[in-house]
Amino acid sequence: MPFFSLHQAQQCFFLYSPKPLSKFPRARTLFFLCSKMSSNSNSLQNYPTPLSPPLPSISKDIELARAMSASSKSSLFGLSRSDILYEDEWLIAVNKPQGIYCDTILASVPRFLSGSAPSDRLCEGNQASTLELHLANRLDRDTSGVMVITKSHKVASVLVKAFTNHKVQKTYVAFCIGSAPKSERITIKSGHGRSKFGAWRVYAAGDVGRKLPGGSIVRDMETTFEVLSINGQQNYKEQSECMEDEEHSIVVEEKAVTDVDANKDEILVRAFPRSGRTHQIRLHCQYLGFPIRGDVKYEGVYEWKGRTYDAHELHAESLTFQHPVTGFPLLIQAPLPLWASQALQLLTD
Repeated sequence: MPFFSLHQAQQCFFLYSPKPLSKFPRARTLFFLCSKMSSNSNSLQNYPTPLSPPLPSISKDIELARAMSASSKSSLFGLSRSDILYEDEWLIAVNKPQGIYCDTILASVPRFLSGSAPSDRLCEGNQASTLELHLANRLDRDTSGVMVITKSHKVASVLVKAFTNHKVQKTYVAFCIGSAPKSERITIKSGHGRSKFGAWRVYAAGDVGRKLPGGSIVRDMETTFEVLSINGQQNYKEQSECMEDEEHSIVVEEKAVTDVDANKDEILVRAFPRSGRTHQIRLHCQYLGFPIRGDVKYEGVYEWKGRTYDAHELHAESLTFQHPVTGFPLLIQAPLPLWASQALQLLTD
């Protein structure tokens, strides 16, 4: 039997069989399986480290209950005239309610178009039976706001490319609980990707392009936040207004330091995502220390001031883009949900 060096032995797994092989009746059998441990272990050690916390243990059961509730609500959902924000022969824009899946919205469009009276329609274009409907953008289950659906493959191709190339300007409004930022305007740049457990996490900006478990890579993400109010104080600024205050820029390279004993403030923010990564705004709010209220997946409070929140409070306020057919600029804006309008009402009282 050949001898193995210590280094070779460390790279092998040995299996011993008490039963002899048929070709060697007098010998008991020793199997060994060699592995490429050196390359695999090195690659594991070289994966970038996520800088945002893992999913809280409380989130699993709560998210499951929310998903079941959303499935029930979605099965009963049907578009109404009040949900339609814009329509022409190429596009239809919808104000997606909180707790409804995007695919439910898409499936309900043909029923709405075929079942609505002519007086209820914004456009008398293609019939519902001939439409080739596509989601131009997606929103998380519990995020409300503007969703655009195209009516043909060709238009879908053009608009999806505009989203991919960051040619679409997006604004969101979020209600957060945490430590109030010192600046009224913050831009944060970081990496984005899935950790080895499949959860979306914040990574260092310097890790962009590096490989992650599963074969994906860290991608860049950038969000600008404008603080609209803190604990009901501060002037509300219209979306079109430009803030003159100096912008505070953060390039993420290390884990955030959060003071767990600090007072928690109620913060209303408007977000301008300049990339379109999954859970981008939610992740950046978590990293900055003011997670979105109700967002248990990213450390948002589940209970606040005696009330339990069944969903996170994030609203896709507007989309601005060049019309894929006419070329004219198009602004589609959704009315604010009750939680946002109530927060803004406090500023004007």
